[in-house]
Amino acid sequence: MLLNQTAAAATPILLLHEDEFSTWRQQQAKPAQAWLDLQSFRGERGKLVLLPNEQGGIATVVLGLGKRSNEEAINMWSAASLVDRLPEGQYVVQTDLNAQTAQQFALGWEYGQYRFERYKQQPERKPRTLVASVGVNIDEPLAVNAACTLARDLINTPAGDLTPQALAQQVVDVARRYGAEVRRYAGDALLQNNFPTVHAVGRAAAVAPELVDFEWGDAKHPRLTLVGKGVCFDSGGLDIKPPSGMLLMKKDMGGAACTLALAQLIMQAKLPVRLRVIIPCVENAISGNAFRPGDVIKTRSGLTVEIGNTDAEGRLILCDALSLADADAPELLIDMATLTGAARVALGPELPALFTKDMQLASDMMAAGTRESDPVWHLPLWAPYDDELSSKIADVNNSSSSGFSGAITAALYLQRFVSKAKQWAHLDLYAWNPKDRPGRPSGAEAQCVRMLFGYLRERFR
Repeated sequence: MLLNQTAAAATPILLLHEDEFSTWRQQQAKPAQAWLDLQSFRGERGKLVLLPNEQGGIATVVLGLGKRSNEEAINMWSAASLVDRLPEGQYVVQTDLNAQTAQQFALGWEYGQYRFERYKQQPERKPRTLVASVGVNIDEPLAVNAACTLARDLINTPAGDLTPQALAQQVVDVARRYGAEVRRYAGDALLQNNFPTVHAVGRAAAVAPELVDFEWGDAKHPRLTLVGKGVCFDSGGLDIKPPSGMLLMKKDMGGAACTLALAQLIMQAKLPVRLRVIIPCVENAISGNAFRPGDVIKTRSGLTVEIGNTDAEGRLILCDALSLADADAPELLIDMATLTGAARVALGPELPALFTKDMQLASDMMAAGTRESDPVWHLPLWAPYDDELSSKIADVNNSSSSGFSGAITAALYLQRFVSKAKQWAHLDLYAWNPKDRPGRPSGAEAQCVRMLFGYLRERFR
């Protein structure tokens, strides 16, 4: 919880580098020095010590920042890792911070208190309150955290509750809240409006597939289009996943959730763009009418695709959405998807893969990721791998013929459906924390949202 008010009753938080520790320690009273020695505290990065007062409460919270370096030692994770270890109460940062760092700290304070408690009868803990420093505008960190919370809640929600219809309704609700123009297609309406691959992937599920398309902003502004993969559950289809492979498949709509969160931020901040958001919502299920390996589907663009693997369904629903998005020749087209395990093998769960031909765009997005503590890494659209997607009976196969470079070949598949957009970026993300980390409990993670908002805010002022 963030507050803008006086901090007279708040417990001070001191952020301390190792090279500052010795001088600072000498300025403390003898009992405090003894307590620091007992705790073996020297200002090490991430280490925390609570200095007691005479009443048995906390006089000062001291968080170690480690050694000084060229990298910024204080970011949102400094606060996110701290708040989870503090008792209930009101706190204020005693260390002088510039406005940007103070806002990052405030965002981390909110972000680190996230808990998914929809299915719990009692909340696990009460929020900790941070009194914002004088001059710090808390509106932005609150807005960013609210958007990320939306994404995390959606990703954490089981597929039994977050059906394609429910996800589509969430998209519609956000769009209408900001006065966007909404179009929604469900079931056979997808075929009537030329979304054959979205329909093919989702038709076997008990809840019909949908696609939501909304636009917001002045038509005179630069066109920015976002596409998000909304696979609410992925069984693998007829190429069924093993049981262990399905355990996290409720998160396969993570790209859609992060896209929606980003769209909410853009509209709330009133960025001067003509925003378009396209989110196909499906469940990749198995029944008598499921699409099959070996089927050939004519996509929205006219290209035919041979189904080499029904578990490569994300790129199928995205290709129709990208064709729709590309038709307007937007200034910038971005898609987000939990697309391949290969990206996780290459970069792990914490580092989404960024694909774009535009080296300046890649550099700018990576720099924004560093600033916003939301990193991405640029991987190549390596053209020589394109023949891995060849088909003898169709224009393209949806699955690579080898077990190599899966994230790249998936991006190369998507690239076929983007020709008019002036710039295109594809983000292959995980949207999940596989283990508990300070400030980041295991479960949903809103990856790329803060990076992209930071980048877009700088670009479209």
